[in-house]
Amino acid sequence: MATGVKTRIKLPDTAGAGDVITIKTQITHQMETGHRLDSAGVPLPRSIIHRLHCTFDGETVVDVDLRPGISTNPFFEFDAQVTRSGVFQFAWHDDDGAVYTAAKAISVT
Repeated sequence: MATGVKTRIKLPDTAGAGDVITIKTQITHQMETGHRLDSAGVPLPRSIIHRLHCTFDGETVVDVDLRPGISTNPFFEFDAQVTRSGVFQFAWHDDDGAVYTAAKAISVT
């Protein structure tokens, strides 16, 4: 499991029924490609976030497969239409099997 991983989510607390909202999310992660060598010349093990999966009350909103060329601390911004109150769930999947999760609720009026 990577150390120092922190997730951030920004979306409105409230929205009107049928509104399209912008969701911004970032994960703090070093993203090691596995091609670099340590001071002894030994390859550093690959450790990247290879998938971001976001759901809203169990329904997939976005599902992104990432490749080793992704930057350190990847940032994503996307839009979603909300028709009811609920919870957005985020899961970032690491190469080592770790899954970092976060959630944020929205109230629809």
